[in-house]
Amino acid sequence: MRTYGNGTRARVVLLVLVALLTLGGRSALADGAPTGEDLHVAQTLGARELSVVLRRVDEVPGPLRVDVLTHVGTAAGALTLRLTPTGVSARADGLPPAGSVVSEGELVLGSTPGSYGTTLRVDRPGPWELTVDDGRRSGRIPFIVPAPVRSPPDLVAYSGFSAAGGLLLVALGVAVWSRRWWPPLIPACGVVAAVAVGVTGASLSPLTPLPPQPGLQIDATVDNVAAPYSGGPPPAAGYSRPPVNMLVRASKASAGRSVDLDLLLSDGSTGRPVDDLLVHDDALIHLLVVSPSGRLWHLHPVQAGPGHYQVSLVAAEPGHYAISAELARRGGGVQLIRSATGLDVGEGLPTATALPAPKGLGSRDVDGIRVDLAASTLSAGVAGTITARIGETADLQPWLGMVGHLIVVGPLPDSEPVGVAAESAPIWSHVHAMAAVPRGVGGRPDETVAAFGPVARFTHTFPAPGRYRLWVQAERNHSLMTVPAVLDITAPEEGGRPSP
Repeated sequence: MRTYGNGTRARVVLLVLVALLTLGGRSALADGAPTGEDLHVAQTLGARELSVVLRRVDEVPGPLRVDVLTHVGTAAGALTLRLTPTGVSARADGLPPAGSVVSEGELVLGSTPGSYGTTLRVDRPGPWELTVDDGRRSGRIPFIVPAPVRSPPDLVAYSGFSAAGGLLLVALGVAVWSRRWWPPLIPACGVVAAVAVGVTGASLSPLTPLPPQPGLQIDATVDNVAAPYSGGPPPAAGYSRPPVNMLVRASKASAGRSVDLDLLLSDGSTGRPVDDLLVHDDALIHLLVVSPSGRLWHLHPVQAGPGHYQVSLVAAEPGHYAISAELARRGGGVQLIRSATGLDVGEGLPTATALPAPKGLGSRDVDGIRVDLAASTLSAGVAGTITARIGETADLQPWLGMVGHLIVVGPLPDSEPVGVAAESAPIWSHVHAMAAVPRGVGGRPDETVAAFGPVARFTHTFPAPGRYRLWVQAERNHSLMTVPAVLDITAPEEGGRPSP
């Protein structure tokens, strides 16, 4: 009968440890896989309102899927998409220089609203621009292609555990082939030391501060995206940047005709063009325009150049229009900028008509859909809830990532046209009804998912009493609905309900 001594048992134990360490190592390596999120950017390109979705990039070089979502009324036609790297690098990598087009494709939009896509390619991490061109106008969308990044403690941990695995194999080989008992102890001591290094690195990893985030806190380059921990210390002055000034220039404007608006953004300190806007609520700029009778446009200008954005609209009536822009700047946070001059529109086509005065709370039909507006007790300085029930079924689509939007302007006097009064109104607010994301979903739903509502709830505090103009916006059947309303907010001591 054959017996098994201590040497054989040690070999079995070493073999089990090798298997465990190998399995553990495979799981840990998965943590370094490239991760990211889809980027949604609304673009008002000429007469088209488009939602451009850049799907996440999982490997570099690799494919980039671009989907363009259209709405009811979007004209059919072809778009040219171009990818251009914009980041500089100190390394000579043999790739095409920054500023050159490295991938191009054509996307044909149909007359049916929905999703149309094409696949392009990226060849490096870092900052990029996607240009969307319809043949007459083009818009540039900045975005970041991420790189798999590990912190220094992570690298120490992976190195330590990898060394432990290698030394464990050495110890196993020595234990099998050596005739003496002590040689396996030498690599075994190395295993203990390597495991200690790995455990130390793993323990320090969650305590390591994040480096400055390229594209969010600092201007992105190829180098700081690929190796963010290799940069210098954070700036002593922090990441704050000055506010933005906006100059609005318009082509000759007459009622019933298209008006081209140029928005020139400049730094509030240096006066230089602002070229560091972030995608905020699925757009680079949310432009709100209010007509003399209270019609609302919610547009998303396209970037034509550094600090230069363009958008077009058809002026519905003559008179003065109020203009405001909501944007987010790198290091500057979200900002609401109101044009001091607005837009003056002259007489034009006789078909251009003013919008009738809106209702208050209650029911109405909008584009053939029943819409019910209700509210809790609303008084100045007290948070209240405004509820919009749009239709009877849960078929709302998330527009700009939200089930609904509520625009609030006021208090407004009755003696002036709405556009004039809105320009000097003390309050402009933009409220959201959020879309619930089911558990287990990897990302938030886009406009192709019609499964929300029919109720959208908005919580808001009106700072002052008076008459306010409200606009509720939601997407249904690929069509954007705008529901205007007027509310009278009472003073705190009155505590009454808004008048319908």
